[in-house]
Amino acid sequence: MSTLAATLRPVPVPTAEAVRRDPVAQAFLVMRIAFTVAPILFGLDKFANVLTDDWTRYLATQFNDLIPGNAADAMHIVGVVEIVAGLVVAVVPRFGGLLVAAWLGGIIVNLLLVGGYGDIALRDFGLLLGALALSRLASAFGDQRT
Repeated sequence: MSTLAATLRPVPVPTAEAVRRDPVAQAFLVMRIAFTVAPILFGLDKFANVLTDDWTRYLATQFNDLIPGNAADAMHIVGVVEIVAGLVVAVVPRFGGLLVAAWLGGIIVNLLLVGGYGDIALRDFGLLLGALALSRLASAFGDQRT
């Protein structure tokens, strides 16, 4: 099977027995849940504004100039992308982990361009590494422990 086909093949959720006995299955399940739920919640909040009252302050003007509409429209687009990324992780974690890692890379660049958010950029770098680890765990779990 090609690498692309393997990356896009859905990975089943580990069985209850596997989660009880296998640390790899435990780590995989925890990370899969986290990287499914967090992007979906952050994406939904781009519309609800519960976590912050102004998501647009995190948007670099360089990116805002590339995205159609105003900054609020851009953040709604960001929200949709985050929701989709979370759903992709739920179904295809090998690819979803890579997608979330790339998205976090873009967020890091954006935050560094805005300035003043280096602490958040560093946190997101840690999340990026976690997303890459999820992709690798999905590969190992899907190929060896199904």
